[in-house]
Order: sequence, then C-alpha cells, then structure tokens
Amino acid sequence: MQEAVVIIEPVMKYGFDLNQFHLVEGEISPGDVLSKVLVPLGVSLGDLEVLINDGREIFDVRKIRPNHKWTTLFETDSAASPSFFVYERSVKDFVVFSLKDSLAIWNGSHPVTYEMQKSTGIIMNSLYQTLDDAGAPTTLALDMNNIFAWTIDFYRLQKGDAFEVLYEQELVDGAATGAQNILAVNFTHKDRERKAYYFNNDSIAAYFDDQGESLRKAFLKAPVKYSRISSKFTGKRFHPVLKRYKSHLGTDYAAPTGTPIFAVGDGVVSKSAYTSGNGNYVKIRHNGTYETQYLHMSKRAAKVGQSVQQGDVIGYVGSTGLATGPHVCFRFWKNGKQVDHLKEDFPPSEPIGANELINFNEAIVTFDSLMQSTPATNYEASDSPAL
Repeated sequence: MQEAVVIIEPVMKYGFDLNQFHLVEGEISPGDVLSKVLVPLGVSLGDLEVLINDGREIFDVRKIRPNHKWTTLFETDSAASPSFFVYERSVKDFVVFSLKDSLAIWNGSHPVTYEMQKSTGIIMNSLYQTLDDAGAPTTLALDMNNIFAWTIDFYRLQKGDAFEVLYEQELVDGAATGAQNILAVNFTHKDRERKAYYFNNDSIAAYFDDQGESLRKAFLKAPVKYSRISSKFTGKRFHPVLKRYKSHLGTDYAAPTGTPIFAVGDGVVSKSAYTSGNGNYVKIRHNGTYETQYLHMSKRAAKVGQSVQQGDVIGYVGSTGLATGPHVCFRFWKNGKQVDHLKEDFPPSEPIGANELINFNEAIVTFDSLMQSTPATNYEASDSPAL
C-alpha cells in the first residue's frame, strides 16, 4: 500500500517560507535597543556593530520604536542564534536583518490588497458620528471635507444631510491599514445633491463633478478644519472687548489654541506682523484681485515674501490682540474691498480636458454602477487599486 504524501503549503511572509523556520516573536519595549533584543537570542555584539554601521543608510536602528512587532527566524528550534531578524516599521513596511555569514539589511513591504466598500448615512448629529455609527472609517469625514472643501461648508452641515460614498479600503493580511481612497461621493447638503468622481485628468488625479468640472476652486471655504463660526461678516457688531458697535469685516472661526491655520489659496505673504488690535497676523496676496488675512494667531509660521500654496500651515489659532478667546478672524479682499467670502462664487480650476471626456464619462458610468450594486458592506478584494 502506497503511503500518502503530505504536501505542506508554504506560508510566505517577509519573503520567507515560515514553515522552514522556528519563529520567536515579540514587541519592542520602551527603552529597548537592538542589542537588548538580539544579544539574549544569541547574536554577538560584534556582528551587530558591523550590521548597524554597514546598514545605516538603509535603516537607522535609532528609529526603532516601542510597541512595534519583531520576529526572529531560526533555522531549527535548537539553533544557537537566529538567521534573520525582522522589524515591523509600520503596518505595511518592514526591515530584514540577515544574521548569517553574509550580514546584510534590506527593506520590504507586505502585499497590499484593496476591498471595494460603500458607506451611506443621514446626518443627525455630526458626519464623524454618523460614519462611526455605520461602522465606517471616521477618516472619511476628513476626506469628504477635503473633496468638497470648495463647495460645501462642513461647519454648517445640517440634520438630514446625507451621503453615499464608494471607496477602496487598503488591506494587509486581510486587516485594514487605515488608508482609504474615495472613488465617488454623492453628498446632499441643504437638499442639493453634489457629486464627486476620482479621475486622472492628463496625469493629474483629482475630483470632478458629473459635468467634468473640477471641484478644486481658487480658495478653501475656511482656513481651519473642524471648528465653528463664532462671528459672521457684518456691518454692525457689538465688539466684546471695545464694548461698542462697529463693523466686523471678517468671519471668526473658533478653535482650540494651537489649531493649524491654512492658506486658503496659493499666493505670496505680503505681511506677517503683530499689532495691538490684530495680534499676530498674516496677510497673503493671491493675485491682482484677491487678498486674505488671518488674525489673532498664537504663533506665525510664514514670513513676508514667502510663497505659499493652498493648504500650507501659515500659523496657529490663538487669542492675541483684541480677542476674548482662541479663534482666527479671517478677512477677504476683492479688488481692494473687504467682502464676505462665504457669499463669493469662485471660478473652478481646470475642467476635464476634451481629449479625456470620453474616458471620464465611462468612469462615471462605472462608478455609478458600482455605487448602486455595492452593498454598504465589504465588497470584493483585489490585488491592485481600481484606478
């Protein structure tokens, strides 16, 4: 009688078949250095010194951090020392130390797969809470905020606003890494539906509406994220410090001290100074038509003459000058006159090029079909992104 042949499937990880090794695993503890982990396992200090010095440009062992996983691979369970040591740099990336006769270090990455998912919700409290209640990644709130930053004021979302978002979830070994890529969004705000589609337009990936117009406009709607409007643009307001009525030609966004303040558009810093009224402030000239100013900063992070891009941090929320609490007073000039930026209708950036319209329209059909057919749960895993 012929004996049955048992075939052991390889278990591949870190570029090795783990079935061929005896593993010892652990986590870096606070205060650990590489020698503290490896010397007790049989690795000599001399080999470690050579390895660390020769491999410094590949990985600096001083960057080893607590709570990161490590794995040692022994040729047999009775081997005096390991052949390899693996340190998990992140969820996706790792570094391998070869401890055999040929000492060496190299970097590696775990295979990544992507899973199509859809989340829907009706906002009753906040977008963040609605996503959390749905079991969806709450980071999608910031992603949607960034996508619609030029068309929806996320400080003014209302009860009953709704969203439907199609996205790819990045996975390593079947576990979510925390990274997502939004493919399409339907967002209803104030009973008006707005759509966004991810598309590579002439080698530039961005979000566009269903007409092919870019959702990226000339300016962000606000200079800080996730705050609240504490005072609006008005010709007559009772000043809380001066105790008299005067015009307030700006919009106040209340936020904790130290909250980053962003440039709402590309431009050049024309002023960065301190006055008794404005406190620490920065002013930016964006072009021949528009200027913006940011008051009451705790700290300025931009200098006169410096070129800034939309989203660059130019300072931090504070309460310097005539201010009763931490906020940024955001002021907007159009043709030399201060105006209410929330009532301005800014022109869009470059739309889909004529040579890409056919591909874009096909992408819309695909995303709309996926949006309809994908349940608000996990979809099908794949080895590469949809785009």
